[in-house]
Amino acid sequence: MAIYIKTSDEIAHMRVSGRLAAEVLEMIENHIKPGVSTGELDLLCYQHITRRHAVSASLGYRGFPKSVCISVNEVVCHGIPSHKKTLKDGDIVNIDVTVIKDGFHGDTSKMFIVGKPTIIGERLCRVTKESLYRAIRMVRPGIRLRTIGKTIQTFVEAERFSVVREYCGHGIGINFHEEPQVLHYDAEDGGVVLQPGMALTIEPMVNAGDYRIRTMPDGWTVKTKDRSLSAQYEHTIVVTDNGCEIMTLRTDDTLPMVIITDTNQLTTPAINNLPNAQVIQ
Repeated sequence: MAIYIKTSDEIAHMRVSGRLAAEVLEMIENHIKPGVSTGELDLLCYQHITRRHAVSASLGYRGFPKSVCISVNEVVCHGIPSHKKTLKDGDIVNIDVTVIKDGFHGDTSKMFIVGKPTIIGERLCRVTKESLYRAIRMVRPGIRLRTIGKTIQTFVEAERFSVVREYCGHGIGINFHEEPQVLHYDAEDGGVVLQPGMALTIEPMVNAGDYRIRTMPDGWTVKTKDRSLSAQYEHTIVVTDNGCEIMTLRTDDTLPMVIITDTNQLTTPAINNLPNAQVIQ
């Protein structure tokens, strides 16, 4: 597998695309309310992205017909927005945004709760977000990807939820999906060890019931097999000399943009001093 180590210039571009992706989620929050259709929300996201002179990476990707993925309740991922699908009180909703700005991708998602939350819906969203935060806090050079996946799985299962196996995080940059794959459970990772300049997404999908899933006839919409609720949070991050930087940080996040996990290292992110692009074979 070839893993591309980003240059400081490439990371600078990815900060811009990451900020825009985060901005879309910040913008759409005030529009999440009972009675609004997922098609309306998609249109608002599309308009915001294009006004910023960027494009949606999802629109037309392998035939996907909309600008963002909107997944409601038992939909795990890749929900197709529709003007026929309206939100109701207590729904939990994931909006997954990927933008391309100046040739670079920014990829992020978060959960929204419509109106008054249910107890299980609120708890599932909270646990899923914390599983992502725990994973991000671990990121630093020398950590194996498998360790990150194991941390997510251990935490989630201790809360009596389950981690979806079929979908994972990924490397990202000029391409939407690059190596390595970032699994969210304990599994063989090919021995991949994080290095400064690696840019990737971490995006655990957590089910309230069983981890098994099923794909609908439209070829995109994925639902929990037992019809239990599902939640997901995602950030794009870059590994630094002493931790990581979150490139899709939102104003509602409670993590700092730059996380330092090794206090024996300098506090300046390594991406400021990266050489020309490298490829790890």
